Amino acid sequence: MKKGVFTLALALVFGSAAATEPIAEEKKEVKTDASTVTWKAYKVTGSHTGTVNLESGHLVFDGDQLTGGEFVADMTSLISTDMEGDGKAKLEGHLKADDFFGVENHGTSKLVFTEVKSTGKNSYEVTGDLTIKGITKPVTFDVSIYGSKATATVKVDRTNYDIKYGSGSFFENLGDKTIYDEFDLVVDLEF
Repeated sequence: MKKGVFTLALALVFGSAAATEPIAEEKKEVKTDASTVTWKAYKVTGSHTGTVNLESGHLVFDGDQLTGGEFVADMTSLISTDMEGDGKAKLEGHLKADDFFGVENHGTSKLVFTEVKSTGKNSYEVTGDLTIKGITKPVTFDVSIYGSKATATVKVDRTNYDIKYGSGSFFENLGDKTIYDEFDLVVDLEF
């Protein structure tokens, strides 16, 4: 009887010690060649879509819970996917110019998660610091994780990053030349 009680006591002591040890966070690198970042920008007369490549990125997990992440986008890879020919080249050139993303001086943009809240099974509300053109502002968005894939849609107000070209918030009488301040990033990650 004493041996059984002693064994039970040891199991409780060592079992509870093991159970209280924190699980080490795990950094999972994103497969940049299998992941996509699609942008969509809006104007009075329609919209444009395109892509930008991820240069690097990772998500951080504590067990199966998302706790962090960091991503770098290669702004020189910015392209339009809804146009062809001269119009495509002109739009891409303008987006890379100082009027918009100024990629010659700002070749990358960066997102660093600062807070992650679970909102349900596989769902999270993420707040992060987004840096575009050397300007850092907070953004909040939802992330869904399924297995080794994650998806998110991020709404970005470009005027927060000194991208004011064609903005009705800063210029009057633009009429049908007005470009809306917000654009969307649809992110599909594999890790």
